[in-house]
Amino acid sequence: MAQADKKRWDEKYQDNKIPNTPIKLIIDYAKLSTGKQALDIACGMGRHSKYLVSLGFEVDALDISSVAIAHLAHETSIHAKEVDFDTYTLEEDKYDLIVCTYFLERKLFPQMIKALKPNGILLLETFLHDTNNERSPSNPAFMLNDGELEAYFDHECELLHIPQWWDTDYTGAKTMKTSMVAKKRSGGMSDEDFWA
Repeated sequence: MAQADKKRWDEKYQDNKIPNTPIKLIIDYAKLSTGKQALDIACGMGRHSKYLVSLGFEVDALDISSVAIAHLAHETSIHAKEVDFDTYTLEEDKYDLIVCTYFLERKLFPQMIKALKPNGILLLETFLHDTNNERSPSNPAFMLNDGELEAYFDHECELLHIPQWWDTDYTGAKTMKTSMVAKKRSGGMSDEDFWA
């Protein structure tokens, strides 16, 4: 990630207007995890990491922003680390639960699957392309296309919940969003199964 992106996120977190409460997806589905090792991708100021700790999880919290990571440095059971997702590789077969909200880096999709233990849970939520969105990320690549999550994750995960809905974000703008609750299949798949 460019230094300009890091600077932008540092400034955003210094003037933090993002809500500090966990989103409904995390509250409703984090409990599906049967283990207690969690990863919070692009954790920001740690609203989801802190919530997961309250449920008994040990959390690896990763973000590009040194401001965000410094904010979490002394939190019990949160292992905060400043990383550049352009170069960082997630550890394989480590996590019972992975959370990724409002951060979209498609090249992390295969890493997320590999980082989950068998039967691990992936919770993902972000913006969806729609011509009626009143506010969108600055880069259209940061929004999912309709059906994109199903097309990628359905091969190696059981998709438990994948709604789309209109929401009003914290700025008051109407935006189309999507979320996914996926459970990594325990058996794995061969190339033959994948292409069947």
